[in-house]
Amino acid sequence: MSETRTAAELAHEAAVRRLLEDYYRDGKPPWDSGVTPPELIALIEGPGALTPGHVLELGCGTGTNAVYLARHGWRVTAVDLVDRAVRQAREKADAAGVDVTVLCGDATRLDNMGLPGPYDLFFDLSCYCGIPPHRRDAYAAGLTKRAASGARLLMFGYGPESPEDRIAGVTADELRARFPGWRLADVTPGTNPFPTFWFTLHRRTATGRH
Repeated sequence: MSETRTAAELAHEAAVRRLLEDYYRDGKPPWDSGVTPPELIALIEGPGALTPGHVLELGCGTGTNAVYLARHGWRVTAVDLVDRAVRQAREKADAAGVDVTVLCGDATRLDNMGLPGPYDLFFDLSCYCGIPPHRRDAYAAGLTKRAASGARLLMFGYGPESPEDRIAGVTADELRARFPGWRLADVTPGTNPFPTFWFTLHRRTATGRH
C-alpha cells in the first residue's frame, strides 16, 4: 500500500535528513563518539550476556558498534540514512576484517531494504529520538515484524527537554504506547548533563511470557 504524506510531513522528513547530513559533512555528530557505550558492552559481555544471534542496528553512523557486535560473534545488519556515514561504516568494517552488512536507508521503511529478519537484538543509539513523530509508529511496526520471539531492543535517546534534541525526544510512556507486544523492562538515566535515557524493551513470546 502506498503512503500518503502531507506536505508538512514531507518537509519535516527532508529537514531531518538535511540536519543529519550536515552533521556528518561538517564534523563528528555528538552521538557518533567512536566509543562503544558500556550499556551495550554489559549486554553483550556482562553477567547474563546474550547468546550471539542476528542483530539489526538502527542509525549505525560510522559503524563503531556494528563492528563491535560482529567481533563478538553477532551476525550484523546495520542501517543509516546518511550516505557518508554508510560509506565510513563499510570502510570501518573492512578495516576491522569483520562481516557487517551496512545499508543506506530509512529505519522507518525497512520493507524497502529487503530485511526479512527475524532479529534477536535491535540496537538504537539516538536514532528513534530524532525520527519525526509521524514516522514513529512505522518504526515500531517494522521492528515488531522482524523481531524473534523474546527479542530485545536496547535504545538510547534524548529526553524531550534536551537541548541536543531538534525533534521531540522520547519518553518511556511513548515507547509503551508505540510498542504493543513489547514490555519496557528497564529505563536507566544517562550520564549526560541533560535528560537522556537507556531503554530496554523485550518482545513478548508466543505464550505472553518474557
